[in-house]
Amino acid sequence: MPDRPRVLVVSFSPIHSDARVLRQLSVVARRAHVTTIGYGPRPAGSDEHLRLPDGAASLPQTPRGVALLAARRWRAAELTAPASQQALRLAAGGRWDAVVANDARALPVAHRLAAGAPVWADLHEWAPQERSHVTSWRLLVAPLMDHLCRTYLPRCAATTTVAASIADLYAERYGVRPQVMRNAAPWADLSPTAVAGSTVRLVHSGGAIPGRSLETMLDVVGQLGEGWSLDLYLVPGGDGGRYLRSLQERAAGLPAVTFHDPVAPEALPATLNRYDVGVFWIPPFNANAARTLPNKLFDFVQARLAVAVGPSPEMARVVTEHGLGVVAEDFSAEAAAASLARLSRERVAGFKDAAHAASRELSFATEAAVADGVLDRLLG
Repeated sequence: MPDRPRVLVVSFSPIHSDARVLRQLSVVARRAHVTTIGYGPRPAGSDEHLRLPDGAASLPQTPRGVALLAARRWRAAELTAPASQQALRLAAGGRWDAVVANDARALPVAHRLAAGAPVWADLHEWAPQERSHVTSWRLLVAPLMDHLCRTYLPRCAATTTVAASIADLYAERYGVRPQVMRNAAPWADLSPTAVAGSTVRLVHSGGAIPGRSLETMLDVVGQLGEGWSLDLYLVPGGDGGRYLRSLQERAAGLPAVTFHDPVAPEALPATLNRYDVGVFWIPPFNANAARTLPNKLFDFVQARLAVAVGPSPEMARVVTEHGLGVVAEDFSAEAAAASLARLSRERVAGFKDAAHAASRELSFATEAAVADGVLDRLLG
């Protein structure tokens, strides 16, 4: 039998717990021998893992790198991040038939290591405004992200992103329209659980990241009062867990709120299945938040939950089209609580049944077909 194609997957993330990259790997691994570059242990689907040092920053956060950014010398800054330098060192001498770059910051490394092989850019967000709510990022890093997209996206053999509205932004600014590959979870063989007992069980899973206004959920439970509970499965953010601790302190007087340790992505649907309503109200504090279509929405569907969200267009569209739950009028705790207060137990059960009916259509099987099409073009 002929040798399998060799594909390099670059992601400046802990790939073993990065749900989107793991799903991407599950498709690539069916077609090729896979080498991964990222933080943490070897992820599922990887034949060979080149582990980046945990403390190696993926942005030019060295004195030289910051000086280059301040001087607007973006070309010189492209590969100065410690993680980029480590990636080039670890992968030196390798040869691949295709390279996958996860997010814009991986593009220079991916193109350097590709050495002429086709590059697939999987853009998890709208890169130029990834953290635009942070002043230092907006002033120093955003222009670098714009430079990377402008320089490298036209050279990519394929591009994908998470939502149609984000694809529109890339097309408008850079003349490259990515295919949409949503953050849908694999199909889970589950059924809706009954809305049992006297309490409607709300649940949320994800990162405890400042800006997402997760305190809104606590305020909602406080306003709803008896008959409602909230369980949280939160991963500490990059702030050393400070925001998570602040949420725990804020919830100290709310006995209906319970914090749990996070669970692995593949275990989420079964873990969430015993709850009733998955909740997420994220204000549009930047371009990505305004267009978010996150993993957790699809995790809620696979868990066969009703869904409650704010008027975020991408999420609201999915919830409305499939009759999955309720959309609040705005992002305030008052509006979120009002959207839930109108729910009867029968309506919650109906929404859970709708999630069950839509579970295959809203699973990764649809998105895997996009990835397979990309690989058909790249690998021939």
